[in-house]
Amino acid sequence: MTHAGKAVFAKLASPYYPALTALFVGIMLISNIAATKAVVLFDDWLHFDLGPLHVNGLVTDGAFFLFPLSYVIGDVISEVYGFRAMRRTIASGFAVIVLASLCFWVAIELPAADFYDGQSGFESVLGTVPRIVAAGLAGYVVGELLNSFVLVKMKERAGERHLWARLIGSTVVGEFFDTLVFCSIAATAIGISTWSDFINYVVIGFVWKTLVEVVVMPITYAVVRYLKRAEPSYAEALADVSRVTSDVP
Repeated sequence: MTHAGKAVFAKLASPYYPALTALFVGIMLISNIAATKAVVLFDDWLHFDLGPLHVNGLVTDGAFFLFPLSYVIGDVISEVYGFRAMRRTIASGFAVIVLASLCFWVAIELPAADFYDGQSGFESVLGTVPRIVAAGLAGYVVGELLNSFVLVKMKERAGERHLWARLIGSTVVGEFFDTLVFCSIAATAIGISTWSDFINYVVIGFVWKTLVEVVVMPITYAVVRYLKRAEPSYAEALADVSRVTSDVP
């Protein structure tokens, strides 16, 4: 029985998982908007031919510097909280990105005020977002699920050992399929029209994202180590596994 005037609230089971999920979803949302801009890096000096591939600078998009962090966060969530928790995070991101796309569409269709002269620019950026969102969602679901699945399966075989192998192995699989699916859908939306630019876009995206994972691995290790110590449920689960293992003759 509750008393009148006494407020009742639910308790947060973990102070870290919601924050990681919010950061993950935020990065995905920002990336889908930033990716509407086509970018060419080093086009003033990087030129070479490799068979049918003609490289004139590195072709990428405006989210290239941010998106890889979503895989770092995905690795942390998968390593500490498991595949089920990562699926919930992916579902949250999916829902928010779809909602954002619908909101952008409604905002574009609303009648512009007479004094507003930015309608064409508004449409040129956010009007591309639904196509980018479709590409992002397809690559995102395939890549993130594969990334988390591979990491968790490797952990089930190795236990707490070889975290570096899980981080790299899962990233290679997830990022490859994510990049391939995303670029296949998004390429024409940002103006890529040749096979050379498309291959450049896919290869650069995949290599860059994988390199970022390797470069920030010390940070990933530190975050994972901290969360494993800070989450009481993780220590309890680890103790239960150790106890069961020690009981096996």
